[in-house]
Amino acid sequence: MRFMPNYKEPELVITGVGVTSSIGQGKTAFASALFKGQHAFGVMQRPGRKGEASFIGAELPSLSYPETISKRMLRTASFSGQVAMVTLQEAWDDAQLDDVDPSRIGLVIGGSNFQQRELFQTYEAYREKMHFVSPTYGLSFMDTDLCGLCTEQFGIQGLAYTVGGASASGQVAIIQAIEAIQANRVDVCIAMGALMDISYLECQALRSLGAMGSDRYADQPAMACRPFDKMHDGFIYGESCGVIVIERSDFAMKRQGKPYGKLSGWDMGMDRNRNPNPSYEGEVRVIKRALEKAKLSPEKIDYINPHGTGSVIGDEIEIKAIQNCQLSHAYINATKSIIGHGLSAAGTVEIIATLLQMKESKLHPTRNLEEPIRVDCNWVKNESIPAVIHNTMNLSMGFGGINTAICMQKYESGI
Repeated sequence: MRFMPNYKEPELVITGVGVTSSIGQGKTAFASALFKGQHAFGVMQRPGRKGEASFIGAELPSLSYPETISKRMLRTASFSGQVAMVTLQEAWDDAQLDDVDPSRIGLVIGGSNFQQRELFQTYEAYREKMHFVSPTYGLSFMDTDLCGLCTEQFGIQGLAYTVGGASASGQVAIIQAIEAIQANRVDVCIAMGALMDISYLECQALRSLGAMGSDRYADQPAMACRPFDKMHDGFIYGESCGVIVIERSDFAMKRQGKPYGKLSGWDMGMDRNRNPNPSYEGEVRVIKRALEKAKLSPEKIDYINPHGTGSVIGDEIEIKAIQNCQLSHAYINATKSIIGHGLSAAGTVEIIATLLQMKESKLHPTRNLEEPIRVDCNWVKNESIPAVIHNTMNLSMGFGGINTAICMQKYESGI
């Protein structure tokens, strides 16, 4: 049937979202704070993040746990695992997956080394009493534990695996989920950007590397996260987790699903570079190939959700790539300016932010964008603005030379 002249490949749509972040748990609270530009930046207090130096970031408030999640599993799960199950529950309910054949549901989790802070605390606590280490540590130290927790809790029997792509992991997971559906391995595939729970060792190393922001704003935490501003000096960490549910439009129609939007084009490419410095050529390549796959000319893109970390080099190169690809006309804001950089979670959370903005025909502000590094871009600055958004592009980049781009379109069908 795929080779018939009039056959049209079913569209891929997003029918469920779940999000947990420092500014709110759940899509309603998240969207409300996002449009108001509310933040939760401060000196991080979570145990295992307080060493000789202090670090600014945005940490989650206390979690609310749905009654449906096993209390036994919560007790033995890491913090990343708990957040994963809570966030997936929202997306699962949003997409109404209870009646879908569990053997036709897949799960791809973006990220690696999710649980560094808790692992570090375990080493410190049991250094002198190794025989008392909990047997569950034999499971929880592996990234696949998140797959095990989620597939057991939700009864998923299709594929499940993790993919590491550093800060691009969330979008890499989405691309892998898309390809699993296209290969007919599953009918529904869940993509998660998992919470990367870093310790003060990672914070210190990232600061020493020049990637994480310095202590310039130690006395003004609210001012520290400054994507695309001339006073930027590195990313500011923010705890978050995002989940989206992807399926074919014809399958969604049979289930009476309600798509947030459709995935129209995507690409991933490498720079042949182990180091953290970004590549202008690599970013341009994935942008152009994603547009080509989406069958969109640059002028059709209404809005870009960029990687936008606040990195001095990264911001400059990203804007140069955007302008080279003739996208200067598109609205640009930076979700990280409000929630911080979720590392492995960032790409998925920012896809959700884009979908919610598209749905509301409204764009959130960019905090601390006082003097943009380039004035000839269509910035959304310190206030939210109304905007009709039909076509969008999300960008994510990761250490190791990973570049990703995803285009989405407003879904016009009457599903």
